Amino acid sequence: MALLVQKFGGTSVADPVRMREVADHVKKTRSRGDQVVLVVSAMGKETDELLRLAKDVSSTPPGREMDMLITAGERKAIALMCMALNEVGVPADSFTGSQAGFVTDTNHRNAKILSVDPYRVRDSVDKGRVAVVAGAQGMSTDSNVTFLGRGGSDTTAVALAHGLGADACELYTDVSGVFTTDPRVCPSAKRMESISFDELLEMTAVGCPKPVMRSVEVARSFGVPLHVRSAFTWEPGTWVVEEVQDMEHAVIKGIVPDVSQAKLTISGVRDEPGLAARVFRTLADAGVLVDMIVQNVGDHAKTDISFTVPLEYFDVAQSTCEEMAKSMGFSSVTGDKNLARVSVVGAGMASNPGVAATMFETLASSSINIEMISTSPIRISCVVAEKDVDRATVALHEAYGLGN
Repeated sequence: MALLVQKFGGTSVADPVRMREVADHVKKTRSRGDQVVLVVSAMGKETDELLRLAKDVSSTPPGREMDMLITAGERKAIALMCMALNEVGVPADSFTGSQAGFVTDTNHRNAKILSVDPYRVRDSVDKGRVAVVAGAQGMSTDSNVTFLGRGGSDTTAVALAHGLGADACELYTDVSGVFTTDPRVCPSAKRMESISFDELLEMTAVGCPKPVMRSVEVARSFGVPLHVRSAFTWEPGTWVVEEVQDMEHAVIKGIVPDVSQAKLTISGVRDEPGLAARVFRTLADAGVLVDMIVQNVGDHAKTDISFTVPLEYFDVAQSTCEEMAKSMGFSSVTGDKNLARVSVVGAGMASNPGVAATMFETLASSSINIEMISTSPIRISCVVAEKDVDRATVALHEAYGLGN
């Protein structure tokens, strides 16, 4: 008998029909003798609708009230899910994040989990019932409702699995697992049977949308086995584990395109110690996330610094740099939103020469120009023109033999 934490996202519980299908699936799982804890997100586009309502009411809604509002979507979903389970003869109890023992920091809109003590959830399961827990929420150290941010239900499920000592955490979504690349871009993309935590972390960091990176970080830290599956086909998906058995033979596991990037370049920066530190500290204080950074060789005691940011941070990053230009004497600030990033990821590349050469040769043979490059021990990322990223993805997928 296994204890499974099963998480279902918004599309998986979008309406009463989907909820009844999930209830039937839980009933079948229990019929095998397994115990089940459910974590559910808000139904369908409920969170988007709540955000729209808040915007209609206030241009600057307080963070505390936003968290109170957004988490209402999950509370609605857990109550309805319990009703659906009871309808098929499965006794169930609903729990909000605070009732499930989640304690967070006081950062509204994107709170971090500090501790989990799911004793009430455990008690429910021990009584032969299904515990249904609201995803992406908790109670702060100052006793306020908090929201864990977009995708926080994945993190809730993994943290709960660790707190309960569950045998596995199953993340049910609208895709059937983790693919070698985006199947919408490359039809030959294949679902992986397994992938290591390190490889998946790199893939999520450079644009792979599911599962959420925070959840993978927690799973790796506490050794929680993950199973990414489809809530529409119910077929086995991709297992995320500490180490893949054939890791040394699989040099590259995936190609990740990402069209959510933009580039900024500040020119005429004085080439002196501490100036780059001031630039990026100012950007950090403005809440800007910076990814790739390239500093050119200085000329006449001046240099250029280029860096990428997520598109959503572009405007604030550009305005912040323009303000710095006035005080620090930069000659210009330029930006480019028509860029994308393509990354190759694989744990085997660290011990296999030629991976970078193959990437650069493949892009060159496709007449795709590389604007920036960054690397880690198991990843190489290139910034290219947005119009070229799909061609780059398909060409690299073929070059590394991932569709075979």
